[in-house]
Amino acid sequence: MEISSELFCVVSPYLSKSRPALDVTKGTDNVASAHLAQILCSFTDMSALISLRKRAQGEKPLAGAKIVGCTHITAQTAVLIETLCALGAQCRWSACNIYSTQNEVAAALAEAGVAVFAWKGESEDDFWWCIDRCVNMDGWQANMILDDGGDLTHWVYKKYPNVFKKIRGIVEESVTGVHRLYQLSKAGKLCVPAMNVNDSVTKQKFDNLYCCRESILDGLKRTTDVMFGGKQVVVCGYGEVGKGCCAALKALGAIVYITEIDPICALQACMDGFRVVKLNEVIRQVDVVITCTGNKNVVTREHLDRMKNSCIVCNMGHSNTEIDVTSLRTPELTWERVRSQVDHVIWPDGKRVVLLAEGRLLNLSCSTVPTFVLSITATTQALALIELYNAPEGRYKQDVYLLPKKMDEYVASLHLPSFDAHLTELTDDQAKYLGLNKNGPFKPNYYRY
Repeated sequence: MEISSELFCVVSPYLSKSRPALDVTKGTDNVASAHLAQILCSFTDMSALISLRKRAQGEKPLAGAKIVGCTHITAQTAVLIETLCALGAQCRWSACNIYSTQNEVAAALAEAGVAVFAWKGESEDDFWWCIDRCVNMDGWQANMILDDGGDLTHWVYKKYPNVFKKIRGIVEESVTGVHRLYQLSKAGKLCVPAMNVNDSVTKQKFDNLYCCRESILDGLKRTTDVMFGGKQVVVCGYGEVGKGCCAALKALGAIVYITEIDPICALQACMDGFRVVKLNEVIRQVDVVITCTGNKNVVTREHLDRMKNSCIVCNMGHSNTEIDVTSLRTPELTWERVRSQVDHVIWPDGKRVVLLAEGRLLNLSCSTVPTFVLSITATTQALALIELYNAPEGRYKQDVYLLPKKMDEYVASLHLPSFDAHLTELTDDQAKYLGLNKNGPFKPNYYRY
């Protein structure tokens, strides 16, 4: 298979003198071939991001941008980083999750000249050391942040306030990270503009919903081989992630319960055919517990003590705070590693609870996620970075903003050719009747898709 020149900087480690050129169709080197093939597949499946790159590459809209990123480091991230570099940026990167890094991808990026500080299975100390190494470098001053979870932003804000003040923009893609940004803004401590990508339509409705609808089963099957027909499952939270998880589980015949704090989401769950309960009401009978709230202490030690033998516990939210894993690290409980990212926590009476990824994000820790959906998010992130970096002075204040509706629509339009989809165009008379520009935006900002 011939490798395109624009992909070379991502896959170059596999083509170096120390390693013969690989033909991914032969698969002679299992590890390297698999990851090379994965990057190539990601490149192909992220056609919209590549289209954006081709359209903007001549203008170099990120020339002079020094982007420090903290996201999952996967084959799809490699294509995003390579795109940002092609648009003129310099990048330094760390991981937002200690289990989600694909080591071969991180190595490929490093050999291609991107400073990457991450590896799969970091300790907590390693995690913060890697973030610090991204920021603390003589002669290199970051001026943009791309974050997933807010840890990088928090670290820069607390440890390097002078660096934080010189940041031109922050792009954040998670519930937890966005919450932290709004807290800073409310307290009057956010001294740079920030873009809330998590609540953009193209992130929330596609990554959060469709990605989780497919990857929840992948993660659970790879780790536990569980059969879902007839199993009782409780999903904590019925936001977009919860909706995606429930749709997949219901389709396989699982009996699904929902816990919710929001009456609107709860009513949606009821109308979708799910029982809305308190966790305490079903904790003794369910076979699987899945959290996806973005909150903390959703599943407590009391809940864990009351679970039935062999109950599977996992988290589909971003943070590692939803399940109180710390309370399980006590002398009376025994931990038994069954396989990678799968632990049996054993009580004195012999009861076992199956804990996945130590309470961290299940799908990116234990499985892969659909590349096409990640292309939507990556394209949204790239546009948000370009927008903040190039915005005229005064357009964005020291506050948190949603991605402009026109950009959301543009991201969606870039992905439609993959489905051979053809949009209907408004006539002048129709546009006038609706009070719209023929080229969009087509919905007001308050519209709920």
